[in-house]
Amino acid sequence: LQGIFVLGLPYALLHSGYSGLLLIVLAAALCCYTGKILIACLYEENEDGQLIRVRDTYEDIAKACCKKLSPSLGGTAVNVTQVVELIMTCILYLVVSGNLLSHSFPYVPVTEKTWSVIAFVTLLPCIFIRTLKIVSKLSQLCSLVHFVIIFVVITYCFTQMHQWSWAKFRLSLEFENFLVSVGVIIFSYTSQIFLPTLEGNMKNPGEFRCMLNWTHFFACILKTTFALTAFLTWGEKTKEVVTDNLPSFLETLVNLCLLTKALLSYPLPFFAATEIVYSCISNDSHSNYRSPLLALTVRGSFLLLTLLMAMFTPHFALLMGLSGSVTGAAMTFLLPSLFHLKLQWKKLSFLEKCADISVFILGFLCSLAGIVCAMKGLLEVFG
Repeated sequence: LQGIFVLGLPYALLHSGYSGLLLIVLAAALCCYTGKILIACLYEENEDGQLIRVRDTYEDIAKACCKKLSPSLGGTAVNVTQVVELIMTCILYLVVSGNLLSHSFPYVPVTEKTWSVIAFVTLLPCIFIRTLKIVSKLSQLCSLVHFVIIFVVITYCFTQMHQWSWAKFRLSLEFENFLVSVGVIIFSYTSQIFLPTLEGNMKNPGEFRCMLNWTHFFACILKTTFALTAFLTWGEKTKEVVTDNLPSFLETLVNLCLLTKALLSYPLPFFAATEIVYSCISNDSHSNYRSPLLALTVRGSFLLLTLLMAMFTPHFALLMGLSGSVTGAAMTFLLPSLFHLKLQWKKLSFLEKCADISVFILGFLCSLAGIVCAMKGLLEVFG
């Protein structure tokens, strides 16, 4: 999920300067922390003081927090938020796929929307995905393609070292552009939606915190290196998607790799969204919700929904920014810190409480700033 945002990191540095480098490190630390406290909410101590996993999903955590008020309302709110973010992510991959195909084959007389339909056809087998094992294999291939893209861009940048100059970094910042940079950097790390399922499927869940530390550490190193080398190479000419700065022969190669990555990335949020719907159906009905016919119907409906929205939603990028500011910030910062405070208040130290409250406030400010920027863009577009 991080690939699309990673390609915008050099552009984020263009508008954030030296502070952008600090933000990349800070965002890694914050997202790693909220991932840990979210998983901590899945556990409770038994009579012997041992931690026992008593919850399985984000929804279960929300229900536990809203137990006195309305468990069903809390669970429903979290499920709706998750599904909206996941579906918007799937749509984004379709839109990006159409855009990449139109740029890779500019001489073919086909519109960008038609290319999106062609990309959609290749995703039809997603209807038959029933287990996380298949998704994990596709995600491994996706990660491999991602590293190829990063390697190609960084290698080219190192061939241009003679052009590098630290003078390209800005010292003065424009507040609105800086907020855009903050959004790009923070949401290049988000993965909280998938963490409960991931931790639950690990052979040794006790290694989860260690895994989270190392993955965020290496992600931070890789993203800092990528963003820094690319920005030092192109400076003020850095484009929103840095691959557009590459020479034409490399740009086409990387665009095709990005297309492969987008198509391989689609199954994960798609699978997660359908699993949430399955869980809701199983709670609301005594029928066998895993029946093949119902499974095909739900997956087929989700696939069709993503295509229709990719084809007919005007100004999708701005809409994605608006929904992402709400759902992304909520799932990444607001809810993990709020749930952790609610469920673990008596066990938390003063510093841990301060950390959770600080993360909540920061997440709220980021969300508010993102909403304001997206609404301003929508108002400008619609006059």
